[in-house]
Amino acid sequence: QGPVRTIAVTGGKGGVGKSSLAVNLAVALGGLGQRTLLLDADLGLANVDVLLGLQPTATLADLVAGQCDISDILLEGPNGILVVPAASGRRQMAALSTAEHIGLVNVISTLENDLDVMVVDTAAGLSDSVLTFCQASQEVVLVVCDEPASITDAYALIKVLVRERGVVRVQVVANMVRDSNEGRALYNKLVRVCERFLTDISLNYLGCIPQDDWLRLAVQRQQPVVKAYPASPSARAICEIANQTARWHAPETGRGGVEFFFERLLTRGVPA
Repeated sequence: QGPVRTIAVTGGKGGVGKSSLAVNLAVALGGLGQRTLLLDADLGLANVDVLLGLQPTATLADLVAGQCDISDILLEGPNGILVVPAASGRRQMAALSTAEHIGLVNVISTLENDLDVMVVDTAAGLSDSVLTFCQASQEVVLVVCDEPASITDAYALIKVLVRERGVVRVQVVANMVRDSNEGRALYNKLVRVCERFLTDISLNYLGCIPQDDWLRLAVQRQQPVVKAYPASPSARAICEIANQTARWHAPETGRGGVEFFFERLLTRGVPA
């Protein structure tokens, strides 16, 4: 078993489809035979369980509080993925003690031998929580839409990740576009903005997801579109993105893994 790949899915602003992509990407990777863990890292407004129609009896906050163990938190989702749900309106993660840091690292790292990839759904915006989750991951997938606020906020997030957190590579997904040409044009627009002011960042085009009523219907039904409507345009696009991410090389030994992720994460603290 090699190191686990960790992928943070983020967005400069809310409403760009970040959580939907994270959920469907994890399910699609599970369908490719990748042993996948989906971590809901939106510590203030958790919604991964809602998107999957799951009903957790315990969350990450309960684990930190010592009220349960990891087996009480893990949920099984479509295609056999494992889901770690967070809780809405809970701030315990903002004040972890050193002992709790070590305990959580040890507990989560026990899952490492059973995983190939961990997908992290961050919150939206520029909070320390978002920045730290992105910094702790090997890959950052940034979701952007073709609207001025989305592009402006995406650039702001990239700038902070580069200058304050040392991130040097970001994968870009253009969401809710009319066609592939619009998706590529949106990516090029973001590249031009970054090239004017940032010289030490590599932006890679991961693909686009079309505006699709089937995706909206799947969200309403609390099902991933890649399972509910696999022939839909959005499902096919997300599966292509999953195929690309499945081919990414795992990090070198000593630089990856669930334990590595949480060590980097928790030594910095995770404000809610």
